[in-house]
Amino acid sequence: MSLTQPAAVVVLAAGEGTRMKSRIPKVLHEIGGRSLLGHALTAARALDPARLAVVVRHQRDAVAAHASGLDAGVTIVDQDEVPGTGRAVQCALGALDAAAALEGPVVVMAGDTPLLDAGTLTELLAAHGADANAVTVLTTTVEDPHGYGRILREDGAVVGVVEERDATAEQRQIREINTSTYVFDAAVLREALGGVGQDNDQGEVYLTDVVALAHRRGLPVRAISVEDSWLVEGVNDRVQLAALGAELNRRTLERWMREGVTVVDPGTTWVDVDVELARDVTLLPGTQLHGRTRVDEGATIGPDTTLRDVVVGAGATVVRTHGSDAELGAGSTTGPFAYLRPGAQLGERGKIGTFVEVKNASIGPAAKVPHLTYVGDAEIGEGTNIGASSVFVNYDGVAKHRTRIGAHARTGSDNMFVAPVTVGDGAYTGAGTTVREDVPPGALAVSGGPQRNIEGWVLRSRPETDSARAAARALGHGPETTTPRDQQVPGATAEGDNNR
Repeated sequence: MSLTQPAAVVVLAAGEGTRMKSRIPKVLHEIGGRSLLGHALTAARALDPARLAVVVRHQRDAVAAHASGLDAGVTIVDQDEVPGTGRAVQCALGALDAAAALEGPVVVMAGDTPLLDAGTLTELLAAHGADANAVTVLTTTVEDPHGYGRILREDGAVVGVVEERDATAEQRQIREINTSTYVFDAAVLREALGGVGQDNDQGEVYLTDVVALAHRRGLPVRAISVEDSWLVEGVNDRVQLAALGAELNRRTLERWMREGVTVVDPGTTWVDVDVELARDVTLLPGTQLHGRTRVDEGATIGPDTTLRDVVVGAGATVVRTHGSDAELGAGSTTGPFAYLRPGAQLGERGKIGTFVEVKNASIGPAAKVPHLTYVGDAEIGEGTNIGASSVFVNYDGVAKHRTRIGAHARTGSDNMFVAPVTVGDGAYTGAGTTVREDVPPGALAVSGGPQRNIEGWVLRSRPETDSARAAARALGHGPETTTPRDQQVPGATAEGDNNR
């Protein structure tokens, strides 16, 4: 085992998190597209530990299921009724030792420090191994240490950690704090925890007591301090959750900008940690990219666009659009005010235009759906143009059905495609057509009957209205040609109205 490969990583996720005031377990709250626990497990797994354990207690089933869903190789450890971080680690050691006794370095970290990264943990492990330490503690120095455990030193050497509640007034002035991140030698940890009691203000088994016990035994104990306190900042309430979320987003955007992405307004742009952006992508104000969204080179997203798990091809533009689980081809244009639902696919150079909703449908290369249209459960061929205000009628009240429109077809405005139905290659449909039967390639489909004009209807049926007066003027009639409503016989119609 190398100096930077731990025998085990133990992630502590048993706390109740009462200050969050939430039905959701604290470690399941999210920033940057991952839960707090997800961030911890990502950093832990990057160390390539031989074993990985998560200690659970509060809302045990929810936390355990989430952890196992994120990492199938994780060992779920239940903390018993004895409170405290020391007891949590003791339970973890017992569970891990049951399979095979741990030997070597054991990393212990909190499940609520989402900015703690694998690089920092690797440096901590390397220092632990290089100095052959029994205990190595990760610390930082802050302006306001209130609420944190303080690092106790004598002649510069670490001799212990004291919790806020148990500290003296003098000790509370110490600004170097414990980050709840450690590397222990497994044998030292196992033995020391056996001698840790609950004689403290909270009646808990403190993991921090292991530091003092190791020092008293004359074993090497060292603290590694990080200057960047954000890396070890924990989440205890919604205020800290928001602050850490904003800081994580700032760092994410900065990383992408240094990789060649233009972010016009970082203050209104949010990008999750698993999003992938290529060089020369431009993110305009109000853009939110979530999940595993991927944007290829030269694409422009925004303004005011939210995408989750969407693939955007090179050179595409997406304007004022909300979408999820969709794919937009290279050079395509989407929006403004488009809604992409799961399964929407747009081919290269294609167009999804203004107030268009697409669900479980593929729109071929250079095909266009420009305006005011719903496309559901459909296939639209290359180069086809769909007229405005069209609806793909895909649901019969029991089952969904598909519509297929071939290549280079031209469909009129205000069409209804009643699935299942096929419109062939090169076919046309007239405006206002309801397509209930297949249209052969190259055919023109129309469904409306001949237009009839019932002349004089407004003058007879809507007298004394602005419409009647306008019609009378246009026809060259005087006002006397309209019949006052109070002189009409109810229900009377002129001879020309009989066939309405």
